[in-house]
Amino acid sequence: MKESSRWFSERVQQETQLVRWGAVGTPVLVFPTAGGDAEEIERFLLIQALAPLLEAGRIKVYSVHSIAGAAWVSKRHSPVYCSRLQTLFDRYIYEEVVPAIRTDCASPDIEIVTAGASIGAFNALASLCRHPDVFSKAICMSGTYDFEHWLEGQWNQDFYFSSPLHFVPNLEEGSGQLQLLRRRFVVLPTGQGAWEAPGESWKVANALGARGIPNRVDMWGSEWRHDWPTWREMLPRYLAEMA
Repeated sequence: MKESSRWFSERVQQETQLVRWGAVGTPVLVFPTAGGDAEEIERFLLIQALAPLLEAGRIKVYSVHSIAGAAWVSKRHSPVYCSRLQTLFDRYIYEEVVPAIRTDCASPDIEIVTAGASIGAFNALASLCRHPDVFSKAICMSGTYDFEHWLEGQWNQDFYFSSPLHFVPNLEEGSGQLQLLRRRFVVLPTGQGAWEAPGESWKVANALGARGIPNRVDMWGSEWRHDWPTWREMLPRYLAEMA
């Protein structure tokens, strides 16, 4: 069962789309890759790979447009603009998409699993780290997490609070956010083939582990490259484990 809804978001100042596959089960918000839209995961057969879990009623899958990721990779905007859009995208997810998912699930407090590949992995991780009151687990495949090289020296607060690699190490000990994060879980699977960067996943794992946030890096072999066939193998396996 597939359903789609569209609305204009005042936060990101554009029409947005939320697509859902499945009828019942654990809600899973899958972020697209950098330039991807809400139906990217269907076109690249990820939904087909998840069909057994969807048909068994174990998961409901949701996806949105990339928005901030698309702005970063287009290189048409300044780093300050992209950083601000990343913050607004986070607000859109938390204040618009999450309520829509919870309404669709007929549960005002249901917890959501996040997932994504490449820049989608960054958004999955950032969503969980910023909002552990909503997101319970993150499946971060072949992730790209350090955007600092895109700043061109234009450091700003929007970037800092969007980037788990930067704000998580400085979370106040005893804060509610950190206490909740220590009850969450992040899995960081990465291939070792073409275009993969395993060091990015280890960097995140070290930052999370230093603050007592449960996580695991899973190293896949050199035959697994930075591409959809890898993610079609990864995501069903981890959702079968977590959902």
